[in-house]
Amino acid sequence: MSAAILKERELSFLLYEMFETESLCDRDRYREHSRETIEAALDTARVVAERHLLPIRHTVDTTDPVFTGHSVSVQDEVKQAVAAIIDSGLASACADFEMGGMQLPELVNTVIYTWLTAAGSAASGYTALTNGNANLLQRYGTPEQIEQWVRPMREGRFAGTMALTEPGAGSGLADLCTSAEKAEDGTYRISGQKIFISGGDHDLNENIVHLVLARVKGAPAGTRGISLFIVPKFLVDPKTGELGARNEVHLSGLFHKMGGRGQTSTALNFGDQGGAVGYLVGEENRGLEYMFQMMNEARIMVGTGAAALALAGYEYSLAYANERPQGRLLSNRDPSSKPVNIIHHPDVRRMLLGQKALSEGAMALCLLGARLSDDIHTSDSESAREEAGILLDFLTPIIKTWSSEAGLAANDMAIQVLGGHGYINEHPVEMFYRDNRINPIHEGTTGIQSLDLLARKVPMNQMQGFRLLIQKIEATLFEAGEFSELTEFVEALRQAVENWESTTREIFESIGEASPELVFANSVSYLRGAGHIVAAWLWIRQGLIACRQLADEKLHQQEKDFYLGKRQAMVFFFRQELGKIYHWFGLARTLESSFHDMQPEWF
Repeated sequence: MSAAILKERELSFLLYEMFETESLCDRDRYREHSRETIEAALDTARVVAERHLLPIRHTVDTTDPVFTGHSVSVQDEVKQAVAAIIDSGLASACADFEMGGMQLPELVNTVIYTWLTAAGSAASGYTALTNGNANLLQRYGTPEQIEQWVRPMREGRFAGTMALTEPGAGSGLADLCTSAEKAEDGTYRISGQKIFISGGDHDLNENIVHLVLARVKGAPAGTRGISLFIVPKFLVDPKTGELGARNEVHLSGLFHKMGGRGQTSTALNFGDQGGAVGYLVGEENRGLEYMFQMMNEARIMVGTGAAALALAGYEYSLAYANERPQGRLLSNRDPSSKPVNIIHHPDVRRMLLGQKALSEGAMALCLLGARLSDDIHTSDSESAREEAGILLDFLTPIIKTWSSEAGLAANDMAIQVLGGHGYINEHPVEMFYRDNRINPIHEGTTGIQSLDLLARKVPMNQMQGFRLLIQKIEATLFEAGEFSELTEFVEALRQAVENWESTTREIFESIGEASPELVFANSVSYLRGAGHIVAAWLWIRQGLIACRQLADEKLHQQEKDFYLGKRQAMVFFFRQELGKIYHWFGLARTLESSFHDMQPEWF
């Protein structure tokens, strides 16, 4: 069956028509770029995806990395794929020119990651983590640390991880037990255990740079006493840059995952014999503050990975539906006639359009996050940078969670479109689902993200982020008013926003009258409603672009079909999905308490 990994026209629409990537080339940082250089980078990503990742996808999914008892050996196919990503320069696409990077906008880098993830998520996971590690150190590290650790990571010689989770402290980082004790030479000795560390050990690079959260002896309890350390697998001579002795970072085992099997998930022991050598990043007791940069980048990366897998599943199931004959239409009473391809059956079109609405909506949401990141770092005015920062901070839990939940739902529909063929690994849609299932979990579960949104991000700074987002939505609704065919959807979104505002007000009015546990018990429902409203906003923006293009009577038929498809996906989302917010917000505003009141003994 012939199925493209992704639809290039869709990515082009989002990049150039919706988020105006070319306008970024007027900014100082990106002045050496143009649409031609951006397209060259994207074409490289597509070629690497098709030549090096797609052919090995099934093999990597069915063959686990090998644990030798002391180290791990990754599949040869993954080694070759990671090398191809590094050699092409895609691993450091956003990095500074002087660090060996391409200095591309984050918007472009996000689409590069989308290509690589859709073709084979395991290989791109290693390089994406390394990039996030290097970004953090380049912001908070000393010049010496940048030269010693960041440069080799940008060059692809070293890999990077983030080591947060412990056996007794997952999302509850306040309870972490990994300790750090300062040595006479100014370094620290790190002792403890970390689990579920993606890429925690492998043989893909010369060295692995772990960013480890630990508590210095005597530090305050809770999150206020957490520091951040560079803990390498191998020590490095600071003068020559040559690898030295093995640090006390040891692999104690591999976890065997449901999906994403090509990327190792490890249990690591630090300091079994006196302490692993660690180098403090920044100041003591500010580690969580620093780590949030990588965590927030990773959350948007998680959402993007989910959207990429959703888009890949949609393209595959669409191609299958166009080629698979089965059954006849209800209006056809002739049993001797040929079966129709299943795309002609209404319920199959429902599932395909559902995938399109969710996957393309999720991709738009993630690219919104990327655009805001570019604006934070490169906008000409301080006010624009500040506004982008407020919006991205507010939207991050929505970007991560709504995209990962919507992506999984889209992959579920892809399996259903293929029927029995979707349930076997001769087709990749079941793999997409398994790979995607981790995304609502890692980098903060749906429940954790929902509490972050409702209990922290919404009331922060007198609801500054919440109000700014509403202003942006209202501006779009005003703009969309020029097209009568959008009137129904403008009014629907306006009513949804009003419900969101009144729900939010009632929730916070209940504080003091009920326990915090009850007030925020339905935070997941609140986040789902908020995510659907943001997605609807992005869909009406896409519908607005489509309406403007369709007004051109000279539009080529292929382009006309593309924009008609965009508009129809918007219609579907508003009529089939947006109404769900009233149920979700109803649970949140009434403090529905059935599960809150359930006692442990009653289970």
